[in-house]
Amino acid sequence: MTAAQADLQIDRPTVADGAALWRIAKDSEALDLNSSYSYLLWCRDFAGTSAVARDEHGEPVGFVTGYVRPDRPHTLLVWQVAVDGAQRGRGIAAALLDGLVARVGDAYGVTGVETTITPGNTASERLFTSFAERHGAALEREVLFETSLFPDGPHDPEVLYRIGPLPH
Repeated sequence: MTAAQADLQIDRPTVADGAALWRIAKDSEALDLNSSYSYLLWCRDFAGTSAVARDEHGEPVGFVTGYVRPDRPHTLLVWQVAVDGAQRGRGIAAALLDGLVARVGDAYGVTGVETTITPGNTASERLFTSFAERHGAALEREVLFETSLFPDGPHDPEVLYRIGPLPH
């Protein structure tokens, strides 16, 4: 952890964090924004496979949401990663991802991470590429969902990043 991260607390989100996570996602201008209701549910039902970074006042400044895939129980699918605009550039996303994967690895025996990234999202591409490098894990990429599969208008393809196996 860097000195800039020393004043952060990384833990599980609570339902009370749902509104802040929705706002951070909305303000990111990079994520597909889900309904505010979905962030509340996520904080209730998937808190064990998600993480929130809190500032010195306990306010959420970043988050990672994820879940263990039912058909691949040793794989954590990372759904969204976002950091408040005023907090970017401090390594918070990397600290959140590392902390979450360590916690979920211990709790669920996770040995791999998956996420999808749209082409051109260089911040996410760097985050997950550097995660794989830090952990000495292989990284494979392939298009998971083509543009034509999205019913709600133009949408870039979603590229699956598969990272693993992770060392224990």
